Amino acid sequence: MSSSAGPVPPTEKDVFRYRYQHGTNLGAIFVLEKWLKSSMYEKGAEGSSELAAVKSSLKASGLEATRAKWEKHWRTALTDEDFQWLKNVAHCNSIRLPIGYFTLGPAFCKGTSFDGEPANVYANAWSIAKELIERCYHEGIGVLIDVHCLPGGANGDGHSGTDTGKAELWKSSKNLSRAKEVIGFLMQEITRHGMPGVIGLQVCNEAQWNAPGMYQWYDDVLAITSSVDPTLPIYISDAWNLTACLDYVAKKNRLDAKSPVNPVIIDTHKYYTFTESDRSKSPQEIIARIPKELGELRSRQGSISDHKTAVAVYIGEYSCVLDGRTWNRVDSSQRPELTKAFGNEQTKVWTSKASGSAFWTFKMDWMDGGDWGFKQQVKTGAIPPPRWTTIPQAEVLAKVKDAETQRSNIRDNSLSEHTRFWDSSAPGVHFEHWRYAYGWDLGFSDAMNFFCARAHKVIPGGDDGGDKIGAKELWVKKRMLETNQFGLNFGWIWEAGFRRGTRDFYTFMGV
Repeated sequence: MSSSAGPVPPTEKDVFRYRYQHGTNLGAIFVLEKWLKSSMYEKGAEGSSELAAVKSSLKASGLEATRAKWEKHWRTALTDEDFQWLKNVAHCNSIRLPIGYFTLGPAFCKGTSFDGEPANVYANAWSIAKELIERCYHEGIGVLIDVHCLPGGANGDGHSGTDTGKAELWKSSKNLSRAKEVIGFLMQEITRHGMPGVIGLQVCNEAQWNAPGMYQWYDDVLAITSSVDPTLPIYISDAWNLTACLDYVAKKNRLDAKSPVNPVIIDTHKYYTFTESDRSKSPQEIIARIPKELGELRSRQGSISDHKTAVAVYIGEYSCVLDGRTWNRVDSSQRPELTKAFGNEQTKVWTSKASGSAFWTFKMDWMDGGDWGFKQQVKTGAIPPPRWTTIPQAEVLAKVKDAETQRSNIRDNSLSEHTRFWDSSAPGVHFEHWRYAYGWDLGFSDAMNFFCARAHKVIPGGDDGGDKIGAKELWVKKRMLETNQFGLNFGWIWEAGFRRGTRDFYTFMGV
């Protein structure tokens, strides 16, 4: 696309996929965990996984009653009241939706632990999941489809669907092949049914540390997804090693890719309660660590022109839980205040460094969920919504109108500052400063269009609140390619202008 024509404004899909994702997990719905939803388990159920719950119910009540129980559980996962709370109290614009391969129906259970009678429980599971995703879309809430359970298990935990205690995906060619079929089917579904509210597809959840052949499998999966729809963001697990995963993603998201490849986003999980190192620290010590989180991104972001690639990280799971030994280091009267500070600090860091975040989790038998509960932590103020999501529609429109009025002055000041700096730093050197103004205009416009997408009905749902560009590096890359600025001697000037334009808009809006 030529620079004279200019790229089209952000579309509905762009806003859903690239805005900052503030949300929660809808855990324990399509993938059961006994500690969250013990009411779905018969007394004496052998294990804590989805399969254990299904088998115990089949034994006690038979197929028809079990299927009816499971379908009621899925259909009532989010009520009208829940949607109103998510939108108007928590100000969520997305949810992460864990599903299993078995959620896709009996055909995907053949030859797996769910084969036989358990498979028939899931005859209508995927159609019910699609209804939920559709409802979310109409409410303006995007959905990250998270394949939480892959055949054999990407890790040995019960949330992989069974209680084997083994990660039997990675060393089984049969399971790996089936897992690719799962991803291929989901890509076809998302594309064929035009599911605009799907913000991305997470192909693997919490892969075990150093999983053998994981990156080769990711290569194979990305070949499949890119052949179906190379525009859909694909989320991958970092297998608890963010640095190694950043190296991998940097190769995948290169600007000079020979053919279209899906934008790849890293899903990393941040918990501070499971290791001896965490348990040996006080709450204050753990809170003090949070600002340093995602420091790996510092040297990898900020200049697509220099790095020739883009990386983005999403916090797919986090909580306000600390171990009992950690809490024992302070007086119990301090706990509410420290929990709030813990949540606030995480929110602050995730919104400033990540492309989005999803609290673990929204639903459990013991609502409002304590330190694991999104509802509880929103209620106490521990997980506040990003300020821009709470601005009333009238104020959004008024401030955007003011920004448009001041636009020329703001641009001229930024351009003048840029020009003075480079002309004085390198006297006599020719620069194409017009590219800065061109980039600035697009950056300012994009930030504005994301911000007022709700108010201008670009996306459905509630009218209040604005949105910010979240996966910014990937968005800059996308725009750089669309305006043919990559590979030019002065493409970096366009990029500097684009980034400054977005920043100037947000500064003017006070967000």
